[in-house]
Amino acid sequence: MDHVARILEQWHRERPDLDVGPMGLLGRLGRLHAHLIREIEAVLASHDLNRASFDVLATLRRAGSPFRLSPGDLLAATMVTSGTMTNRIDQLVKQGLVARLPNPEDGRSVLIGLTEAGLALVDRAVTDHVANQHRLTAMLEHEEFRQLDALLATYLERIEG
Repeated sequence: MDHVARILEQWHRERPDLDVGPMGLLGRLGRLHAHLIREIEAVLASHDLNRASFDVLATLRRAGSPFRLSPGDLLAATMVTSGTMTNRIDQLVKQGLVARLPNPEDGRSVLIGLTEAGLALVDRAVTDHVANQHRLTAMLEHEEFRQLDALLATYLERIEG
């Protein structure tokens, strides 16, 4: 019996009139998220990154060569506020991982681009990140993995509309 099952058992005993099934699902998702985030953050920390900085670097890396995006495109890809993105970019510029570059198509704006050091770091970090993801999902059988992935994709699609 997992931790959430014990909580549900207590609620069933104390408030049998309530259907606490959703509490179980959401509680398990929350606890799973907390466990996974700790493991993910540990791998990123081994590269002197946090989830926020990795998110920016990985977004630029996924964009493909020349690994540059406008601040607006970064905002859309990461779904944070402009102030938060500016702070993240400032920190990464200070670390020499990204640079603000003139936009050749619009002299009034800049592009954010990976530096050579940023590209090398994100490639190392994402390699370890993906290996860690494999480790974290390896306890699931192939069919369990496929079913869970499909169910979560359906749930997320419905929540996000």
